[in-house]
Amino acid sequence: MPKPAAKPSPRAARPSPAVRHSPMEHPRHQYPEETAALEELARSCGLTGKIKWGKPCFTLQRNNKERNIVLIQRFNDYIALLFFKGSLLADPDQRLSRIGQHMQAPRQLRFHSLAEITRQRPVIRAFIEQAIEVEKSGQKIKPRPVAELAIPQELQTRLDADPALQKAFAALTPGRQKGYLYQIAAAKQSATRAARVEKFLPRILAGKGLND
Repeated sequence: MPKPAAKPSPRAARPSPAVRHSPMEHPRHQYPEETAALEELARSCGLTGKIKWGKPCFTLQRNNKERNIVLIQRFNDYIALLFFKGSLLADPDQRLSRIGQHMQAPRQLRFHSLAEITRQRPVIRAFIEQAIEVEKSGQKIKPRPVAELAIPQELQTRLDADPALQKAFAALTPGRQKGYLYQIAAAKQSATRAARVEKFLPRILAGKGLND
């Protein structure tokens, strides 16, 4: 008696096709509606969006180079539109926020809800358009002189006690000096600042910067 035909094995379940997101979509992040609204505003001003540093960044082409204009940042309690050359923007109503004492150029517009963004659309657009004009004009941020920066007391104490260290630090380029000042001052505790000074001493005496 012939054997019954074997039943075809059930086909392996095919995985559902992955949902494709555009480069600017972030399905799991905070503030999805607020992010989309800010992205739409930036695009409507003629900017091109892409992901930089893991964040939506909008750029302008000038002199065959891509120039960063604004960046969308998301925090626990607010979402911000960061202007890379914010310090050059006119801000008579003081809407822009500075980011820390050592960040010279960037400024933020901060929001807490979609309603707030919707209500301020004309203001946001005006700032973006102003930032575009600043970039097109070729304006640059004037570096802050090292002499205007506060030297952390922990470093100053070591400089005063060691003429060789003082001479070596003075011989560093302004950029290298700023790097050390920022890194030391960023520590909240005096003990941590002092530890960083000790860690950096060999590099300073060797005439090197943090990244050399």
